[in-house]
Amino acid sequence: MNTLSDMARGGSYLIDLLTFFLTSAGYYKIFEKCGVKQIYALIPFVRDYQIGRCADREDDGKELAVLAAFLAVVYFPMQFLQYNNKLLIIVMIPYIALQIARLMLHIRVYLGLIKVFEKKKLWLLGFLFIEGPVCILWGFSDKFMPNKKVQNFSDQGGARETGAVVDTMEDGLTVNIDKRTAVEFFRRKTLLKDIHLSIPKGHMVLLLGGSGAGKTTFVNAVTGYEKADAKIELGTRDVYEEYGQMMYDIGFVPQQDLMRGNDTVMLTLSDAATLRLPSSVSFIERKKRIDEVLDQFGLAAVKNNLVEKLSGGQRKRLSIAMEFISDPTLFILDEPDSGLDGVVARGLFEKLRAIADEGKIVVVITHTPDRVIDLFDDVIVLAKDSTRTGRLAYYGPVSEAYDFFGKKSMEEILLSVNQKDEGGEGKADEFVGKYADRINGKVG
Repeated sequence: MNTLSDMARGGSYLIDLLTFFLTSAGYYKIFEKCGVKQIYALIPFVRDYQIGRCADREDDGKELAVLAAFLAVVYFPMQFLQYNNKLLIIVMIPYIALQIARLMLHIRVYLGLIKVFEKKKLWLLGFLFIEGPVCILWGFSDKFMPNKKVQNFSDQGGARETGAVVDTMEDGLTVNIDKRTAVEFFRRKTLLKDIHLSIPKGHMVLLLGGSGAGKTTFVNAVTGYEKADAKIELGTRDVYEEYGQMMYDIGFVPQQDLMRGNDTVMLTLSDAATLRLPSSVSFIERKKRIDEVLDQFGLAAVKNNLVEKLSGGQRKRLSIAMEFISDPTLFILDEPDSGLDGVVARGLFEKLRAIADEGKIVVVITHTPDRVIDLFDDVIVLAKDSTRTGRLAYYGPVSEAYDFFGKKSMEEILLSVNQKDEGGEGKADEFVGKYADRINGKVG
């Protein structure tokens, strides 16, 4: 009986191995047709991601690759559980659920591939039940050709570069980012490059850019949270080299706050002071700083209230106060007006304007800049160029930005640099190049 079982298992393994080789050969030719490196067809899990790209379903391909790798890792340990039926049943339930999820992703990817190759959906049955032979047919037959190829973006080409490194501004922030790259699913991508600018103290700056333009990457590089191939200086101090000390001089307020609702305002600020102020600060100095911040942000009257009882505007001010407790020179905020109505948002931005007027550098990301644009000094416009790399399309006074782009509002400026497939005008390369020419003209 065991012999028959072993033979059946051996036959199953042989069929799986044959299917793998047939599918690999088919993928090899399909990848060639779609403009993907053919060697990926021979690498398990990697090819799941690449076939997703061929199917114009890259996100599904990513999930499929991760899920396939995870299932492969847990498969072999499960073989040792076959003599423990209870434990095997417990493990098999989530395993089967993940297999079903994998099947659904396969269906989505293959339906995408069928659409790209402009074939009937009936082919899905072939991919599911005789995958190897179908992949061979699709790969080697000239009757099966995609209507588009995968876009393989690199950091070569794209809009012109400035090549202009900014000199250190002793009384401000100096940013010289040559490049910021990251490896994402077996591909090295350039997220940002050629970002050179300096912001004087006392300036409030709008950071403008569409989805994927590099706003978060820029902020992370400037704050030292994710280092780039760059030199970031606050005054004459290097943020990267002196990060341990500089972190107290840089404040960042994320879009979502991390406050506990059942803590009081005073306790929340006290905890923030413990974390944000250097250990050398005495208890009396810490208490004095907390009281100053409470008054500055109009929270003294509610200092004993629970966070969960605060209004939306009060909660935002508390979130900002937590980072401002260390009295940072550079203050960066990600959508501080999110969820606030116009009047409350206006009041919040007026607080930020007052902070900048104290000699701080305030950089703000907001999706509704036009309602408070009069409070800003300058604007940084980031845009994805034709290589899908975040580039500097403009940096300078708000008043000059309108003439530079030939637009009447920040929203119109953003639409002009957004890609056409995002509903924009697709002029990113044009304005990145125009700004490069402008900088090179100034540099002489």
